[in-house]
Amino acid sequence: MAECVFCNIVRDITSDSVIYKDDKVIVIKDINPQAKVHLLIIPVMCLKSLAYIGPGQIPIMGHLFVVAEEMARREGITNSGYRLVMNQGDDAGQQIAHSHLHLIGGQPLAAMG
Repeated sequence: MAECVFCNIVRDITSDSVIYKDDKVIVIKDINPQAKVHLLIIPVMCLKSLAYIGPGQIPIMGHLFVVAEEMARREGITNSGYRLVMNQGDDAGQQIAHSHLHLIGGQPLAAMG
């Protein structure tokens, strides 16, 4: 089975699309942005979906949120606000089988439920 696009980006350390990288995550700009700022925070470890998350993944899941705040600060949207979204499964719109966090902001966003 072919690896996912995110696994390929993680492996390509010279990729121009990576705007942040550490030993646990990479960050890229979404190629189909839903707002002025739309970043993807992607674990280096390929977790196909949230169904694979257990106690052993607590450090990486927490790290996603720490990096999200750092990216929001760098983008200048910490105080104005931003949205974090993680899709799980087909019904939620998960298009790539590699869990990742969307950081969306830089403009007013429609209220959700």
